Amino acid sequence: MKIAKEFNWEMGHHLPEHFGKCKNIHGHSYKMWIELEGDVMENGMVMDYYYLKDIIEPLIDKMDHSFLVYEEDDSIIEFLEKMNSKRVIVNFQSTVENITNYFLAEIKKMKLPSNIEKVKVRVYETPDDYAEEELIL
Repeated sequence: MKIAKEFNWEMGHHLPEHFGKCKNIHGHSYKMWIELEGDVMENGMVMDYYYLKDIIEPLIDKMDHSFLVYEEDDSIIEFLEKMNSKRVIVNFQSTVENITNYFLAEIKKMKLPSNIEKVKVRVYETPDDYAEEELIL
């Protein structure tokens, strides 16, 4: 059985190596679908949606209305510090592929019920493009 839940947040970033507009500082309204696959437990659920929300919301809150910045992008970090702006410093460029893998790695660290066999994360950067990856537990 599969279940899924959607999460949304606003976040800024830039891709300094991009050949087009994305090398500029900009933001997106991100949407993420988390899909869990596993056996239905005795309570009739794969996992309680409230529990899923409880474990994912702190990750979303960390990202929401922040600027995702690569740890080696010193000028942007300095600017964000000077402006006292919310920022999340990461060890990767902020592509949607890397953001998807980041969330999957964070979810992997969490204690999921033992019946969960697979986790799939799909992150939409815009309404018509996304990256998706899955993890078999």
